[in-house]
Parts: sequence; structure tokens; C-alpha cells
Amino acid sequence: MTSLSPASMNLASQPFRRERAQNAAYALVAAVLACTLIALTVMILHARAGAADLRRVIEAETRDLQRQQREEARYSSVLAKPENADVFSTSVFLNELIARRAVSWTRVFKDLETVMPNNIRLLGIRLPQIPTEDASGTNHIQLDMVVGTDQPAAIIVFLKQLQQSNLFGAAAVVNQQPPSQNDPLYKYRVSVSYAQKL
Repeated sequence: MTSLSPASMNLASQPFRRERAQNAAYALVAAVLACTLIALTVMILHARAGAADLRRVIEAETRDLQRQQREEARYSSVLAKPENADVFSTSVFLNELIARRAVSWTRVFKDLETVMPNNIRLLGIRLPQIPTEDASGTNHIQLDMVVGTDQPAAIIVFLKQLQQSNLFGAAAVVNQQPPSQNDPLYKYRVSVSYAQKL
């Protein structure tokens, strides 16, 4: 009986490899890639559905806008007729009067007192623009006023105090006039934004 050596007992032509772990890693990578593909497909389909919904909304809004533009053109053509011109101008005038009455002049003068230095006098004031009201009930207007002083440096103090106030905004000197023989005051025309809480 012949004895076999351990070398002759190994019938494999290649050494033993750990294929089970390698195959498991490949399967895991394939599963991750498949999940990623599914997730991307779902996201693409969801984005397409969202884009279709958005297109439908845009089309509906466009149709509504076109309808409103047609109505506006029809109303404008009615207002543009010569027989309606007087009514339209009267309506604009009355609306301006109503808007101007919405501004309390007493409140304007009280608010100006808080920012006006003692050596500056208010010579004139007017409201060149119709006030606009925001959601908080605040009237935003542009005041046009003429002030006089015997000290030109006082106007700088006045402008600074206007801009630092919560009620007044950016102020600018529109023009100025030097003193004359009859009037010893330096006169400045100042434009300032003003927010009056109703």
C-alpha cells in the first residue's frame, strides 16, 4: 500500500480563494445601485408631475391675466370716449381730495415740532403727491416745505434730525435763497418722505 504525501492530496489547480465574501460585497454594491436607480426614477417621475402641475397653473394664470387685460382695455376704451372725459377728470380730482384729507395736518405740524430746531421757522408746506397707505395703516407721503433761518448751519442740524426720526425719511434740499434787504432769512426748500400712522 502506497502512502500519499500531503502535496499530492491537494487536487485544486489554484489556491483557495475567499469568493463568498467577494460575492457578498458585489451583491451589496448591486443592491445599493439598484436602490439608487429606483430613488432617481421616483424623483424624476415626481419632478415631471410637479412640472406638469406648474404648467397647468401657469396656463390658468395666463388665461386669467389675458381676460383681465381684455376687460381693462374695454374699460379704458369707455373712459377714453370724449363724453366721459369730464366725469373721469372729476373722479380723479375727488379721489385726490379724499386722499389728501386722509392726512392729518395737525399731526404733521406736531411731528415736525419734534425734529425742527428752535432757530428754524416753517414758512410753507405742501403735499405734492397723493399719499399711499401700506398694510399697517401708515400714510407714506412726500412733504415739500420751505424753511427759513438766520443761521445757515441750522439747516444741516434740521436735515440730520429728519433722517434720524422714525417718522421722516431721506431729506434733500431742493433749492436755497440767500437773504435779501426785505427778508434777512436764508430760505431752503426741503423735500422729505413722511410716514403718518393713522
